[in-house]
Amino acid sequence: MYNLELRSDTFTKPTPAMLDAMMNAHVGDDVFEEDETTKTLERKCAAMFGYENALLCLSGTMANQIAITAHVKAGDEVICDALSHIYLYEGGGIMANAHASVNLLHGDRGRLSSSQIEDVIKPDNVHYPVSKLVSLENTVNKGGGSIYPIEEIKRIRQLCTDHGMLLHLDGARLFNALVETKESPLDHGALFDSITICLSKGLGAPMGTVLLGNKTFIHQARRIRKRFGGGWRQSGYIAAAGIYALDHHIDRLSEDHRRAKELGKMFSELSMVTDILPIETNIVIISLDPMFLANDIVDQWMRLGLKTSPFGKHQIRLVTHLDFSDDDMDNVRQVLKQFQPR
Repeated sequence: MYNLELRSDTFTKPTPAMLDAMMNAHVGDDVFEEDETTKTLERKCAAMFGYENALLCLSGTMANQIAITAHVKAGDEVICDALSHIYLYEGGGIMANAHASVNLLHGDRGRLSSSQIEDVIKPDNVHYPVSKLVSLENTVNKGGGSIYPIEEIKRIRQLCTDHGMLLHLDGARLFNALVETKESPLDHGALFDSITICLSKGLGAPMGTVLLGNKTFIHQARRIRKRFGGGWRQSGYIAAAGIYALDHHIDRLSEDHRRAKELGKMFSELSMVTDILPIETNIVIISLDPMFLANDIVDQWMRLGLKTSPFGKHQIRLVTHLDFSDDDMDNVRQVLKQFQPR
């Protein structure tokens, strides 16, 4: 029986070297801002992207929701793609936490254009919410790990500046994009008012997301994090894992991308597969012939030791990661040879 984990890159376990770094971390109490390892991680991330300050949060959802709550007030409007994680997978937090309206657009695999955004910016009229924040996601999870072209981000940045709007990036898998495009973190840091970067996906840390912004924004974010119940104590044990991940696990993301493309070729040979979204990073989304239900196929693969995620009625997602090797690729081939869809 195989144990082939392709449901998510969040299933990674800390490497032995990462565990050593965690166990040897110098820690204090982060609520008192006395955990030196946490402060080191925050300074490291801020410098990497060219920001004044940073804040370690429990999760990407928490970091995104803190950012939105800090940027907008009740009745303001957040503009994002309909596939955005902040809308689909964060428990209605935009409404519940920030009391903001949402304007959902339909971009290219989750990627908005400046012209789309410009068309929906509200005029200054009491009948409308105030268009205050644009939120992008890079890479786009529901878009199959699609990458935003930086030239389009620059146009969106200028549009936001011209209209007095703020620009946030859900960068849960931003390093996947940067490894593929060879762009600098500084290039992206210069374009956004805030960015979240996840440590627990492709980078392989057990948990944690860092929120980046200027000093005033992060001061407010720290207050909101406390309100959300996100005050850490000895957070340095987790921060040490993040530091290790940033130092050792970024460049190797290209291996995940290579394996994702190989998986795409492998699954495209199945007669029940009608389409596969373009594979740019570590996410593979396959579409099934309508006579097959994703839940049924996922269950059949699970019994053969291949773990994947249903991603709609007729779609399945696979995600490569640190703990998925070339040997595992060979074992996936063996599973597909045994597989008889029904």
